[in-house]
Amino acid sequence: MTFAMGKEKTLSEEYFVSANEANAQRELAAHILVSNIIDTATAHANALHIGNPDMEETGGGWVLSRLTIEMERWPKVNESYRLTTWIESYNRRFSERAFRVEDCRGETIGYARTVWMVIDTATHRSLGLSHLPLAEEYIDGSRAPIERQARQAPIFAAGEECPAAALTATADTRGYTFRYCDIDFYRHVNTVRYIVLLLNQFTLEQMDSSRLRRLELSFMQEAVYGMTVDIMRHDHEDGGGATFTLCPQGDHAHPLLFARLFMRQCETT
Repeated sequence: MTFAMGKEKTLSEEYFVSANEANAQRELAAHILVSNIIDTATAHANALHIGNPDMEETGGGWVLSRLTIEMERWPKVNESYRLTTWIESYNRRFSERAFRVEDCRGETIGYARTVWMVIDTATHRSLGLSHLPLAEEYIDGSRAPIERQARQAPIFAAGEECPAAALTATADTRGYTFRYCDIDFYRHVNTVRYIVLLLNQFTLEQMDSSRLRRLELSFMQEAVYGMTVDIMRHDHEDGGGATFTLCPQGDHAHPLLFARLFMRQCETT
């Protein structure tokens, strides 16, 4: 259900957590939230006439560059929640868009910040945003109250030659080859599929005893169909999550993706 349409500074969408969209802990699955964040951003961009349909002649399309989510708690199965989005900033290269997550009682339970860019859908090179002018009156400018992402560091296996600022892997390198269902409209790996892949690095027991508190994704290069990547993992010393890089197989110095997942401990379900 959409609560604001037309050229408005904000747009809200209401969603329902069905059993199909819940995880094993009977709460909204993180990858479903991200999918709905992307859908809500798409709806607002379309309402402002800066969406993909408005770029058909230029062949442009919006893609995510960064994503940060912080959740105090997660909506439970059979509950509704609302996403409200607004534009934090808009310049010639990037647009920052924020989100507020409210539960069925209207209480704020989380925030997200996304950074978007426009690419040429044929060449996948950046087109910039100069061809998509947006009046200042539609830029809210309010900042979501979450910290920006920390500086990324590559992860190398123990014994590998690496830069001083790099992290050392605390788990064996795992490989994964991207298949048909990992690929989206742009014929590159979809954001949601990255999140599913990262969450699958944790065991059921680990997820039963903790909840995702903060998620950071930073996309450096595209991954495409048939590409095999190394999943590098560095567990946080406090036991509260892990840092990951996804790299072309055997090339740990040039990650495709940086990710951090921060967990909070909870009672076992």
